[in-house]
Amino acid sequence: MAQSLVIEALTAQAFADFGDVIEAHAGDGFGINQGFTWRHHKLATVSTYQANDDAIISIFSSKNRPTPIAINMMERHPLGSQAFMPLSDTPFLVVVAKAGPEPQLADLKAFVTNGKQGVNYGTGVWHHPLLILAPQQDFLVVDRAGDGNNLNEVMFSEGQCAQLDVTDLINNLTTNRE
Repeated sequence: MAQSLVIEALTAQAFADFGDVIEAHAGDGFGINQGFTWRHHKLATVSTYQANDDAIISIFSSKNRPTPIAINMMERHPLGSQAFMPLSDTPFLVVVAKAGPEPQLADLKAFVTNGKQGVNYGTGVWHHPLLILAPQQDFLVVDRAGDGNNLNEVMFSEGQCAQLDVTDLINNLTTNRE
């Protein structure tokens, strides 16, 4: 039987070991463009490992997974950070483990965003691929392009899988949209 992970609200403090929470706060930053724009400055830093790497911007379109959501693998990017910012005001889930050796089930932490937050996974931080609550969701993604293998995956054995019970989160999302 899969172990259920507790899903916590995403905060900068709780996520600090894994990277940055990308979130605008009133008063952080400065005015630009003759005062018509407020710049929430340097909310996260893009990391690339090699001098000839590029920081790139992509859009990922993701579909939701069957519930309860099985956590049967994790991945990491050893040559750069990877940031995800939702293009809609819709919460999504984040499952992470600290950078280092292959994670065990006990190493995993799960978070839910408030829909306006993004995440920037630090270089080498283990994370699950996108986990969304809506049927479909798009993300602006900032990550690294360059030479070398920038993806490691670890698969958990069937008896070592975790699961996320998201029925209440999906019901709340549906209720809030009506």
